[in-house]
Amino acid sequence: MRRRHTTPAPLPQRDGIDPARVRLPEDPSGAWPTVRDHLVARYGRAIGTERVDAMLAAGRFVDRDGPVGGAEPYTAGRTLWFHRDFPPEDPVPFTIGVVFRDERLVVADKPHFLATMPRGSHVTDTALARLRRDLGLPLLQPAHRLDRLTAGLVLFVVRPADRGAYQTMFRDRAVRKEYEALAAHDPDVALPRTVRSRIVKERGVLAAYEVPGEPNSESRVELAGVREGTGRYRLLPRTGRTHQLRVHMNALGLPILGDPLYPVVRDEGPEDFERPLQLLARALEFTDPVTGEERRFTSRRSLDQWPRSSHS
Repeated sequence: MRRRHTTPAPLPQRDGIDPARVRLPEDPSGAWPTVRDHLVARYGRAIGTERVDAMLAAGRFVDRDGPVGGAEPYTAGRTLWFHRDFPPEDPVPFTIGVVFRDERLVVADKPHFLATMPRGSHVTDTALARLRRDLGLPLLQPAHRLDRLTAGLVLFVVRPADRGAYQTMFRDRAVRKEYEALAAHDPDVALPRTVRSRIVKERGVLAAYEVPGEPNSESRVELAGVREGTGRYRLLPRTGRTHQLRVHMNALGLPILGDPLYPVVRDEGPEDFERPLQLLARALEFTDPVTGEERRFTSRRSLDQWPRSSHS
């Protein structure tokens, strides 16, 4: 099914974030004589009636003809736009790298702690917002997600017309992903092995968990090296469930170093930037769905808890 074309907003992005779009719904009971009446009913509980009035007075709600007055008659089907006010965010003190860029793609090398795209309390300081601002690419969109605590490669699409092809590639598991993780070494855990299980992630619950039933996740786990009791693991996920690699490593008795959820959920508090999760999206490999070219990209990052060699 094709997506319905969305008309560009009359407001520019702010801090790399698109304006919110509001389509005024049908009002068969006549509950909203004016535009203000609807906006107060819609947003007053969240931000307060005074704030809605202040935004209207400042001309922050617009349509294609300019600022919208609160006293204007309500018209169902009309579309308005405005910029939300976001609370200050504690910036992630690490830079985001770019390992590849052309007219279609940007392959970013994301640091730990940086969200891929706006969600929850992470909005303006996200990989998407930063790249849009830094590269001057307001239409940039991610083709997939990478967990906030995981570092490494994320594929972004420059042109909206190309996005569907790259998203479909990830959906259809046509991308070979390779991760690197650090965890304790246990010689009693036989590797390599393929781990399959059924993983459930409930909304509002921080940690995912395994349940009996038909597997919905699969990961290949290989031991790539050992130093001073620390193992370096090569992880090849076949599927992409939330926290899949972290859940599977924990199930093997090899929780990833720095993991705040597995095996024990750590108390929430200020972000500890000195204790990153030792998980890195090392490589992406695929046949480009637009050009047919074989592509492989590799992260330039490294995991900081890998012990130095005794020869270094």
